[in-house]
Amino acid sequence: MKPLALLALLLTAGCTTVPPTNIHQPMTARPAPRAELPPANGAIWQAGQGRPLFEDRRARYVGDTITVRITERTTATAQSNRKLDKSNSISASVGSLLGLPGKTLQGINLNAESANAFDGKGEAANNNAFTGNITVTVIDVLPNGNLLVSGEKQVAIGQEQEFVRISGVVNPSFVDAFNIVESSKVADARIEYKSSGQLSEGQIMGWMARFFLNVLPF
Repeated sequence: MKPLALLALLLTAGCTTVPPTNIHQPMTARPAPRAELPPANGAIWQAGQGRPLFEDRRARYVGDTITVRITERTTATAQSNRKLDKSNSISASVGSLLGLPGKTLQGINLNAESANAFDGKGEAANNNAFTGNITVTVIDVLPNGNLLVSGEKQVAIGQEQEFVRISGVVNPSFVDAFNIVESSKVADARIEYKSSGQLSEGQIMGWMARFFLNVLPF
């Protein structure tokens, strides 16, 4: 019974495997602890506050959050045409000469011709669209003031889990007053949309089929 239970446990664990990622790690960060503030003196402005009273709430510190509006559209096309024509012709003749042996070969004409033709065409097209919103966390502030952000959103529907991940470098000047930045303005962006579950596993070729596909020459 123990081997069967272990096998069932492994199969169950395989169904809930989290897809690997290339996103900057960690995908979240806690803000640095604040220094102990002096006691309030009753004034509106208090010394030691992290932000001025009339300052906007755009992210700028580790642990702050930014909403990234994902609007990715890519279109790629490739077309190739190749054509080759080649022909050769050779002719030879043996004249009639007196006093030479092999009279049966005299007066024979030899002609040889060869022709090669090749015409190949190829065309490929790829269109992708990815839209959505995800809120990420500032995990580091670079020396020039840019923000390294990273985040993940997990959505579970039945037995299927979806993972939306994004990371990159954000220039604070590109963040609007609502603390939102477009994904097209995120440098070194790494955007992923992956899923884990029975539906995603059904789209993957089995290991035995992959083995024969790599080994068989036809």
